[in-house]
Amino acid sequence: MRIIGLTGGIAAGKSTISHYLREWGAVIIDTDILARELVVPYSAAWQEIVKHFGEDILTPDGYLKRKRLGEIIFKSAGQRRVLNEILHPQIKERTLQLLSFYRQKKVPLVILVAPLLIEAEMMDLVDEIWLVAVPEKLQLKRLQERDNLSEKEALDRIRAQLPLKEKLKYAAQVIDNSGTESETRQKVLTLWKKTIKQV
Repeated sequence: MRIIGLTGGIAAGKSTISHYLREWGAVIIDTDILARELVVPYSAAWQEIVKHFGEDILTPDGYLKRKRLGEIIFKSAGQRRVLNEILHPQIKERTLQLLSFYRQKKVPLVILVAPLLIEAEMMDLVDEIWLVAVPEKLQLKRLQERDNLSEKEALDRIRAQLPLKEKLKYAAQVIDNSGTESETRQKVLTLWKKTIKQV
């Protein structure tokens, strides 16, 4: 089974690209979805997070206030490290379980969508990395519009991740997502067709 890691900075367009790949029949493991599943109320990760960050990060029905938690962790590298130390091992363990399941099912190719693939040291799980890349100015604009953030809030989130130039060192393929949606879709389709021929 071949495993491709799809990564890139926040608001670079990973979700859009994974949506195209799913549409064309790709088997997708999305670590953002796994993370949300791991922090449902009263789960082990949820309990650790609430113990550390306090109950003011919870909605009345017990779910995490993602925006509030984001404000805390993007202002403090120490707090971000605590959250990552709680979540990353559990995300990796769940990813390994899913990969084992797909391997048993004889799935030939899996796309692992992981924003922090490199930062969380999950590169050993994949055979190659596809990096979604956009210039920082465009990334900043998209992030502000998407999440309704101030420039400083958006920059804090961008700077909390590994810089693009560092991520480029690990990339087998770079998907430039600075053009139109149809241009990006065509680039990804070409790459997808080429890839499935090699499996």
